[in-house]
Amino acid sequence: MDKGIIYYTNNDLNRNIFKIVQEYILKARLQITSCSLKPIDFGENIVLKLKPSVITMFKQILVCLEKSTADIVFFCEHDVLYHKSHFNFEPKKDNTYYYNTNVWRWRYPGKIAITYDNLISLSGLCANRKLLINHYYNRFEKIKEMGWEDGRDPNWARKIGYEPGKKKRRGGFIDEPVRLWKSKHPNIDIRHKDCLTPPKTNIKSFRHQPTGWKEINIEKITDWNLRKI
Repeated sequence: MDKGIIYYTNNDLNRNIFKIVQEYILKARLQITSCSLKPIDFGENIVLKLKPSVITMFKQILVCLEKSTADIVFFCEHDVLYHKSHFNFEPKKDNTYYYNTNVWRWRYPGKIAITYDNLISLSGLCANRKLLINHYYNRFEKIKEMGWEDGRDPNWARKIGYEPGKKKRRGGFIDEPVRLWKSKHPNIDIRHKDCLTPPKTNIKSFRHQPTGWKEINIEKITDWNLRKI
């Protein structure tokens, strides 16, 4: 099974973060299909002249999925440092979404990073490309049905979440299998001031507080020298 990467960005990011994240993604040596709102020199690039928004992000993802030729794809975002071990993963089933939960959220530009049990985010997703295409077609059908236009995402959209595989009983719109896994070394989710979604690096920002909460100095994260980076 061929593996590939889809990379999506709104181009609104500190230049240094933008560059170093791409350098680490390139270490995976996989096919890269990127979608941006301005041209970038990164893999096979498609440009959508749209305003940054959650719906725009969904469109970028679907464009990348349809353009890619890989059987299995890893989602990559412009503000996550991906460890090379992340890309060693190989899904066992074509009908299942796999999320890497070995991730630290860096409270950038400070010295603290946090994590907790079962930390699932879109940036850690890996799955069969055809499965994902079907999901995003269904997601856009739901958006059309509910009359969501570009702009602030409504309450129902926040309930179904951004991550494929959220069960109906927990607010999702379609039941699909999900499995969690951990790479040998962690990814680093850089939570900066321009993030599209809330940073959530403080336990008080959660309505339902997660279990296994940990806060550490970034210098203690294994196999990363974030101060130097």
